[in-house]
Amino acid sequence: MSGEKEKSTVTSAPPSPSPSSVAPSVEFSKGINGLQKVILRESRGSSAEVYLYGGHVTSWKNDHGEELLFLSSKAIFKPPKAIRGGIPICFPQFASHGTLDQHGFARNRFWAVDEDPPPFPTNTLNKAFVDLILKPSEEDMKIWPHSFEYRLRIALGPGGDLMLTSRIRNTNSDGKPFSFTFAYHTYFSVSDISEVRVEGLETLDYLDNLQNKERFTEQGDALTFESEVDKIYLSTPTKIAIIDHEKKRTFVLRKDGLPDAVVWNPWDKKAKAMADFGDDEYKHMLCVEAAAVEKAVTLKPGEEWKGRLELSAVPSSYCSGQLDPQRVACCDNYGFVDGKVSQAK
Repeated sequence: MSGEKEKSTVTSAPPSPSPSSVAPSVEFSKGINGLQKVILRESRGSSAEVYLYGGHVTSWKNDHGEELLFLSSKAIFKPPKAIRGGIPICFPQFASHGTLDQHGFARNRFWAVDEDPPPFPTNTLNKAFVDLILKPSEEDMKIWPHSFEYRLRIALGPGGDLMLTSRIRNTNSDGKPFSFTFAYHTYFSVSDISEVRVEGLETLDYLDNLQNKERFTEQGDALTFESEVDKIYLSTPTKIAIIDHEKKRTFVLRKDGLPDAVVWNPWDKKAKAMADFGDDEYKHMLCVEAAAVEKAVTLKPGEEWKGRLELSAVPSSYCSGQLDPQRVACCDNYGFVDGKVSQAK
């Protein structure tokens, strides 16, 4: 599909300390089928695209212009269908863990740009970012009768790292709490699924969605893929690595406030059964999703939950099952202080 592109607004974040660099920018334009999108550009050349429909990141490119997220060639950019690929937001329900439609409704609603977001504790200097907000419509209240404010900041850092921070607040006036499950349903682009391994989930318990959510314990050193997989790993570490041997690239996923991790690939039979997914595209994608699924998040009125995801793509310096310790140590300096339920001010 092709769509017109009409550039309407360009704004700049604070300039970089380096006098020779270009300031990060945020550009609003028309995407496929005229749907509005936001393009984030970082000073060294990396970029991200976010559609207001779904609050949905559809592209994340490194400074060489290489696409890091998988987006199906058959993705349907036509509401109310969710976009297949990128980073769909699953809220207020993950998958079929509740009474709503699959994965809730946040991924097929139109979000607004948040013109006046509350202050973030994180430094935004030298980052291109956009703040979005979702509030329930009257129709939403009929199927999920709770008032909320969902604020989403999507930021692109100086090294091309992609950061998504969700802040969900209970604004019920009737004094009632509500509970939800959640996932950043990230589709990573990989060269060949048979050449990919995932580290950080070894020896953990998981629920197998292919076996009626039965609980098992992961065996082996790292995850590799030879058939369909749909598992929810429990009590996972804050850091997970996805190593693509063929591209010599490692994705590092860091998360906070999101104890679970979903790993999904539909393989050939289910790929052929999906109208918005190419028959052979399963070979070139892997979903590793930072999530809160096993134990729902409960918020009392006025309480706010925060869940943060940070994605990095680094060249694999892969030896004896270890990531490049220098790069990982550098990344770990970001630190995490989020993920707590706190009383909103």
